[in-house]
Amino acid sequence: MLEVLARSQRGRVCEFRRNGVVIRTPSVLRTFGGHVPADTDAYVSVDGTARTLVIGNERTALDRGLRTVLSSGIRTLPVTENGVCVLRLPLSGDEKIDGGVDIAVISNAFELRKDPRKMVDAIRHVRKMIGHNVLLYTPGLADPSNIALLTYMGVDLFDDSLPISAGKLGMLQIPEGEIVANEDVSQRNLDEMIVECSKVLMFAGSGRLRELADQRVSSPALVAALRIFDRAGYEYQEEMCASVGGRFSCNTTQSLLRPEVQRFRRMIGERYEPPKHKRILVLLPCSAKKPYHTSKTHRAFASAIHTGEHDVLVHEVIVTSPLGIVPRELDIFFPASAYDIPVTGEWKCQEREFIRNMLSKLLEFGYDHVISHLGDTTEIIRELTDLTETCVGDPVSPVSLNNLENAVRDAAKGMELCGYHEDRCGNVRSVLRFQFGKDAADAFMEGASVTGKLPYWKIYSGKTQLGMISEERGMVSLTMEGAERLAKMNINVVEMADFELKGSLFAIGVSRADRSIRVGDEAVIVKNGTVAAVGVAAMSGAEMEDLKRGVAVKIRHKAK
Repeated sequence: MLEVLARSQRGRVCEFRRNGVVIRTPSVLRTFGGHVPADTDAYVSVDGTARTLVIGNERTALDRGLRTVLSSGIRTLPVTENGVCVLRLPLSGDEKIDGGVDIAVISNAFELRKDPRKMVDAIRHVRKMIGHNVLLYTPGLADPSNIALLTYMGVDLFDDSLPISAGKLGMLQIPEGEIVANEDVSQRNLDEMIVECSKVLMFAGSGRLRELADQRVSSPALVAALRIFDRAGYEYQEEMCASVGGRFSCNTTQSLLRPEVQRFRRMIGERYEPPKHKRILVLLPCSAKKPYHTSKTHRAFASAIHTGEHDVLVHEVIVTSPLGIVPRELDIFFPASAYDIPVTGEWKCQEREFIRNMLSKLLEFGYDHVISHLGDTTEIIRELTDLTETCVGDPVSPVSLNNLENAVRDAAKGMELCGYHEDRCGNVRSVLRFQFGKDAADAFMEGASVTGKLPYWKIYSGKTQLGMISEERGMVSLTMEGAERLAKMNINVVEMADFELKGSLFAIGVSRADRSIRVGDEAVIVKNGTVAAVGVAAMSGAEMEDLKRGVAVKIRHKAK
């Protein structure tokens, strides 16, 4: 029986139980050619050239029949025994896995070590094939330098065969790479492997495994694997990428392609639409403190912009890496509310490209005036449109702030103003569209009213509250009435079996789930066609359908 305890994109912390044996993953299985310590419940037994996976009293052969190699092109059928499915590369793509499988093993995974593309493709393919309720084991592939990346890709179980063999050949393996030692360092390699696995478990448990993986890609092969994984495996990664999270760092160029960062940029391009009444675009620099509006710098910007009723015409957009552009009304959304990045004043070519592309698309909405308070960064986007530059040196200097205030006032002269209620409704519509899509935004805002001020807005239909936005939640939280509207459009719906819901909804009680649901999303629980509850997804939609244990949705409200 498998239970996922924590997630970090495709990496995860699991507890696996079978016949009294408990394995906490990610885990390194020991290999033994002779005596096995008495307290060892799970290990790999090696007899000559044959390997056997031992879990409790159950023994499963990992080497049987013709031992083909990856390059041979000869395909063999999967063999399942004791709930363990043994696969051998190459795969045809048509393999079928029995329903009772708990562990899948790529028996010749070692051959993937020097071929980054085949490694990425094989792990993605097998993980998709076996689903979320099965542990993936890649014998002979892991060492201290790649165990973080392999876990991040979706592997659960490893063994010590590679570090032990390398150590006997005088090759010291540490997380930072390999060093020639010219002596038997197999025990030190094993120690390094165990320590690194504990670090991987810790980072995965805290939702920060990507940061560790970024640090550990020390060889050309590992760098290539991560690059290929980010580009070819975006959809695979994004499926398990939470829509909420804590603080994280983007310290490398490769972190520009983190799945949550890519998703934010894509959603801005595909879903986002600014409030129609916003006619003056003001471009602002980011701040170290997140969300931006809480920073001292952005409070100073607000003091210059919000000096009269003309402020309803102003659309504040923050220009930043790695996200490109962040509209003010979305600065509480993850990852805009949580990232850290080194600030040097230099922009990489990739950063310049996606900032220009995103801003070009935003400009297509047809602003009447564009004001840049970006300082030197303005040179990145100066060619895109006619604009007024207001920053002189320090963006929060009295001169710069005075220029900003005057530029906004001048741009607003002669423009028709809207009321603050219309302004709030326009901002909330943009938030809803970004979170749920255009149809949901239209349905929610038809005849709706909005109270409060950024970032605490409440959405009403008459006197009935549909939802609210808060900095703590970082998105729209629904009431039961709001959930009803989402359910009618079949958005973020989780269908439960016919039983009485007393607390959280567990995976075992899920009949069907919207595959677009991500951890942290609003989830609408429907029973027999009626909304039974609404809450926060604790699993992705795919996991809700695959897993048998664990909380699927943490309930906020339920039907009386």
